[in-house]
Amino acid sequence: MSNNVSKGGNSPLNPSEDGGGHGLQYKWIALSNVIIASLMGMINGSITLISLPAIFNGIHIDPLTSFQYLLWILMGYGLVTATLLLSFGRLSDMYGRVKLFKLGFLIFTIGSILLYLTPSTGDAGAMEIILFRIVQAVGSALTMANSSAILTDAFPVSERGKALGINMVALMSGQFIGLLLGGILAVFNWRYIFLVSVPFGILGTVWSTFKLKEISLRAPKTKLDIWGNVIFVSGITTLLLGVTYGLMPYGSDAMGWNNPWVIMAMIGGFVLLTLFLVVESKVENPMFRLDLFKIKMFAYANLAGFLSSLSRGGMMFMLILLLQGIWLPLHGYSYESTPFWAGVYMLPLTIGVIIMGPISGTLSDKYGPRWIATLGMVMNMVGFLILAELPYNFNYLEFAFALFFMGLGGGMFGSPNSASIMNSVPPQERGVASGMLTTIMNTAFTASMAIFFTIVIVGITQRFPDALASSLASIGAVQLTPILSNIPPTGALFSAFLGYNPVETILSSVPSSVVSQIPTSTLTTLTGTSWFPSTLAEAFMPSLRVSFYIGALFCAIAAILSALRGERYIYEVEINKVSSDDEINDPGESP
Repeated sequence: MSNNVSKGGNSPLNPSEDGGGHGLQYKWIALSNVIIASLMGMINGSITLISLPAIFNGIHIDPLTSFQYLLWILMGYGLVTATLLLSFGRLSDMYGRVKLFKLGFLIFTIGSILLYLTPSTGDAGAMEIILFRIVQAVGSALTMANSSAILTDAFPVSERGKALGINMVALMSGQFIGLLLGGILAVFNWRYIFLVSVPFGILGTVWSTFKLKEISLRAPKTKLDIWGNVIFVSGITTLLLGVTYGLMPYGSDAMGWNNPWVIMAMIGGFVLLTLFLVVESKVENPMFRLDLFKIKMFAYANLAGFLSSLSRGGMMFMLILLLQGIWLPLHGYSYESTPFWAGVYMLPLTIGVIIMGPISGTLSDKYGPRWIATLGMVMNMVGFLILAELPYNFNYLEFAFALFFMGLGGGMFGSPNSASIMNSVPPQERGVASGMLTTIMNTAFTASMAIFFTIVIVGITQRFPDALASSLASIGAVQLTPILSNIPPTGALFSAFLGYNPVETILSSVPSSVVSQIPTSTLTTLTGTSWFPSTLAEAFMPSLRVSFYIGALFCAIAAILSALRGERYIYEVEINKVSSDDEINDPGESP
């Protein structure tokens, strides 16, 4: 073991030394680069989510008939990153993390510029946005696959949790900044929301090119695991495509799980991923290091992280649907303004993570990650149970407390868990470990959205027609049931999410001779901000509560796995112990 490793460094350049002759330690240069990448990625994600109404308006897409575009804009990005992270992580160990990290900034910037320049409207415009988002996703995968490894390389063992915690603050801050910027910029021009990422991309490209150094220990130059790459990309792509199309309507069904192509894709994806694991256990230089799971800390922390992401991925979207589709309109907010205010009212969650992320990272550096991360998952479980008991027209202080409590729990879990994963592997395997970590998280996020979407959409499909008929009867408008029954349950849900009142959309297509026969008071009720949200809530809330209970179950299992991970395990420390024991047992020649 080299002196560098024994002192907590990982390369010829010790992180405590000057990183460029300007008095700034290299570890902070590395952290600043990773923070720029984190801000860029999270601002892009949340600004796109909150600005979907402006995007759909800008390219003239009807949300009642364009659910597939909404789903692809939301999930296509995650699908591509989940597919590429493993390959990029292994390549970074072989050819250098900094090279791929810098390339990620450049590709992401190109994708952002292409999105700003989207030339078409209608279906063609939607397809172009999906394609350019995929370009962005390739750049994001390059930075994500290397961020944790670059920080682990640059920071000594005693500060890695703190560094990952600070980066978590950047991630959550970027999420909130994106929500605010999206609400502001979308008022002027929907294209501006994609232009925001360009300065970050240019700054990151320049700063990383001139300041980041290749300090990692390289894995031996070996042949690329071609079969592993081909099988994994094919398997994860096929599986996630099946999940995505399973959420889309098929024939007369609200969802596509009965679609033969979806069934074949799901089965084929599972078969290919099973084959991938078999191949990886046989090849000489695997891209997915199954042997790393022999390290107890690595295995249990990744499993806990998977379940944590499984609970959180769909939860965020469900909460935004609850706010935008039901609670905000009931409290007098116009449908057009709900995307922006949903971001504002979600702020307690962000504040909780920002407060606890660095604190938990520092504490885990000192005391180990086991019980800090475990307590974080217990807090998340309690938060889910609180949310499940709230009525749809809840008291905001109770809702805000639940979000803040879950933010604290997420902050307690995130950085200690990531630090324990990265600390447990050999320095030359940190790229692939980082790729495995982010692949597992991204796959869980996508699966989470599929699980939560399925639960909610099935529930709404079953309950919405009866809720609609009952609600119309309560205002003496039974004659409108045949007209308003044309609102598809999923279309109703996502129209509300996109800032539209679907009742207005349906009535606008009804002949004026029919509309004129409807009493003015009834029309006012139907097109107001309370009738439709109350009707939707009757169908939405039972399924939402089920999804919250499932989220709580995932967190409970994650807490158990986190507790079972054992006490602190740091690869450099353990190797040094072994080396010291060997020297004691076999001192060799005397000086």
